[in-house]
Amino acid sequence: MDAVGTGMTAASAPGKVILMGEHAVVFGRPAIALAIDLRLRCSVRPSSSPTLNGQPMDDRAGPYLSTVLREHHTGGPLAIEITSDLPAGSGLGSSAAVTVAALGALSASRDGIDQEDIARKAFDIESTVQGRASPIDTSISSHGGGIFISSKETDGLLWEISRDTRRWFVHECRTPQMTLVVGFTGNKAPTGPLVAKVRRYAERSGFARDIIDEIGALTQEGRARLDAGDVEALGRLLTKNHNLLAILGVSTPALQKLVDAALPYSYGAKLTGAGGGGSMLALTDRPEKVAEAIKARGGTPFIVRTGAEGVRAEQGTDRRSGPIEHHIREK
Repeated sequence: MDAVGTGMTAASAPGKVILMGEHAVVFGRPAIALAIDLRLRCSVRPSSSPTLNGQPMDDRAGPYLSTVLREHHTGGPLAIEITSDLPAGSGLGSSAAVTVAALGALSASRDGIDQEDIARKAFDIESTVQGRASPIDTSISSHGGGIFISSKETDGLLWEISRDTRRWFVHECRTPQMTLVVGFTGNKAPTGPLVAKVRRYAERSGFARDIIDEIGALTQEGRARLDAGDVEALGRLLTKNHNLLAILGVSTPALQKLVDAALPYSYGAKLTGAGGGGSMLALTDRPEKVAEAIKARGGTPFIVRTGAEGVRAEQGTDRRSGPIEHHIREK
């Protein structure tokens, strides 16, 4: 990607939830991710000096945006505006969204937006920043809708991504329109130590390996239930998935409290993402009731809907959202 043209270009990308399969995916088992209708938007235009949201660009840009600019922009200074609906640190994919949206804004100024190309570039950037990454977040933010990611090719292949000795096959996952309530505990936990904790457990325990296999099997079944539009059966699978993740040691009392609060009004509920804090989700047709229950137990609820479009070009500037510094720093 080269210099931006004479005018402003903008793109937005959705946040995401990991519906099923977190942690097991590290061991080659499948996972399902869904795009949600909370978006992050990035606009770029030529400027006499580099700025971010009207302020001089410095290390506030964060590692993701800085890497995008270093690796994919060779032109002059840019004025960058970023606004976001995504709560920072909640595990809803703001780092992937800022990476994808920034790449989209640069792409929109030249050849237009190619979702696969952006997904590949965004994964490389996350790998550079994080050291070791999965293409789940960047692929779902690029593609939108739903994806099924696995170590083997199945029906509906979108693209294959390889890095070192690892290979991922990213598939389309047909998803009915669903309402989810995300409950944020307010606690943030880095992903790396939790992944390492589960890996150590699996290395020394056949029981843990059996749990990982069972999560993989549940995720396969979850894809079938999504394809059939059977939300009641899917909800039961979500709760089973959560219980297995709790056995692996990545749930917390705060997460469990929110899951327990949501279950009476939901088809199912589980933690989403790495665990250790962060967020849970509930699949429900009573979102307001679930949101009330989560709030009453100390969580911050967000009612979201599935089926969100992936990275797309945008027009105009929306300044309604607040400061973005924390969003672009999230890992």
